[in-house]
Amino acid sequence: MAKAASPALPLNESILRSFDIHCRATAYLVGQLEPAAWRAATPDGKGRDVAALAAHVHSVHCMWLKAAGSPKVPEALDKSTVTPAQAAAALAETASLLRSLIAKALEGDGRIKSFKPDVTAFVAYLIAHDSHHRGQMSMLARQTGHSLSKSANFRLWEWGVM
Repeated sequence: MAKAASPALPLNESILRSFDIHCRATAYLVGQLEPAAWRAATPDGKGRDVAALAAHVHSVHCMWLKAAGSPKVPEALDKSTVTPAQAAAALAETASLLRSLIAKALEGDGRIKSFKPDVTAFVAYLIAHDSHHRGQMSMLARQTGHSLSKSANFRLWEWGVM
């Protein structure tokens, strides 16, 4: 007997759910990195370390909150002193604020102030941007001898349980 298909979520709910899962994946990664990976020098001595990448993701979230006219925009993180716990808390805060911004746009005219073309593209942009930097963090951890566990790597892709 064929398995019955689960009912489809309304599109707006599906977009918000995808954004939530994406944010949990970033939080999960930050929590799974070995402390030594956080400040490990890049193999070529250039570019951002893991801490600076996390601070950058937070900064981009803050930039969009400000550009969109959010009444609350968190403070920037200092890439040279930020801890994993501080980054996790800051990313959770911006995730919540961005979710509210996205939900409001989905309920309204479908637009995010200062972003074209629309709210769905905005969510896609955030997922693409942050995922790019999650990949960099994972790669840097591996290149500096602090690889994520096999189970942690797989978990990042298990959006059904994330």
